[in-house]
Amino acid sequence: MTDNTHDSDPLGGNVLSIALICPSEQRRRTIVSALNNSHAAIVREYSSYPPTLKEMPRMLGEKSFDTVIIDLESDVEYALELVEFVASTTSTTVMVYTSRLDPNVMVRSMRAGAREFLSDPIDPNALSDALMRAGSRRTGGKGGAAKKTGGKLLVFLGGKGGSGVTTVACNFAVALVQECQQSAVLIDLDLPLGDAALSLGLTTQFSTADALQNADRIDTNFFSKLLTKHNSGLPVLAAPGRFPHVQATNDAIEKMLNVARQDFSYVVIDAGSRFDLTDAGWFEQADTAYLVMQAGIPELRNSHRLISEFFKAGTPKLEIVLNRYVKSSMGVDEEHIEKALTKPISWKIPSDYFNVRRMQNEAVPLALDDSSIARVLQDMARAACGMPPKPEKRKGFSLFK
Repeated sequence: MTDNTHDSDPLGGNVLSIALICPSEQRRRTIVSALNNSHAAIVREYSSYPPTLKEMPRMLGEKSFDTVIIDLESDVEYALELVEFVASTTSTTVMVYTSRLDPNVMVRSMRAGAREFLSDPIDPNALSDALMRAGSRRTGGKGGAAKKTGGKLLVFLGGKGGSGVTTVACNFAVALVQECQQSAVLIDLDLPLGDAALSLGLTTQFSTADALQNADRIDTNFFSKLLTKHNSGLPVLAAPGRFPHVQATNDAIEKMLNVARQDFSYVVIDAGSRFDLTDAGWFEQADTAYLVMQAGIPELRNSHRLISEFFKAGTPKLEIVLNRYVKSSMGVDEEHIEKALTKPISWKIPSDYFNVRRMQNEAVPLALDDSSIARVLQDMARAACGMPPKPEKRKGFSLFK
């Protein structure tokens, strides 16, 4: 064990205490150097995994670390067991460190409870963001600092029933997990009877109604128990399967979302075709609202009304998503749509009846396919994470470069 602490606190009390468990000396040097350069961490190094899971608390000692970073390279299976043990028995933020950008390992890490995924070469900006999120999750730092609300709130709503809001929101959330290597949660607020769980093929025990009914006592531990994890690694809070006997007040919704944003980098809301957004503080706090619509006169009219009513102040940021887009057969062209809405179209999701029907029948997310719809959804998720679009696949091959 090496105690690599600093003598002073350059962030005025916001320095994180970090336990780094990494059997490889070379890899320890790499990540310790990156952490030291961040000026935001006090690091204690451990040069081996504990011999058994039960030895983990004894190895870490009585100190309560803000973050535990576990290297996966020496023994990925045992390391993931350690991740799950720490995540399930403490409130510590667990990060994993690996040189392999393996989507399967990333998904398994998140299922085990890892909050952040660090890979070689370490991106200083990504590391800084991960440390900031870890700092926001701790219940109190030096001086009793309060836990912050950190995760981005992304709301999907439709100009009319049948616009495809749930399909787009579900697949966008799956793409966030797959593409951005960040934690995300999908919350179905299309009350009383949303279809997000059905779209993803999930059978759920708890629902949004359980969270709203217990808004006064909800915390991150309680909230986590209400979630059902999709096999993509996406946790979902489903809408109730029957009419709920609970009033979904804006105050209750805001309390629930504040808790969700403490533990997840991205909170995706399927708001369906909600028009009760007046005085909804939670909606005004959203980072981005995605207005999903199709090219039809009724939807243009409704969407224009929504834009005029709820987006006059410029917050939240509005992105218009034109769903089931077919350029050659639209009754209204893009220029007239943008003129009617007074806003540009941000995203065009192509019409693909076969794949959408397959998702509905087989509950296989479109975002996991290699299709034109999947690429748009993946690029939407990457843009939300501040990442560039996926590079186009090169067609054919050449003997010359």
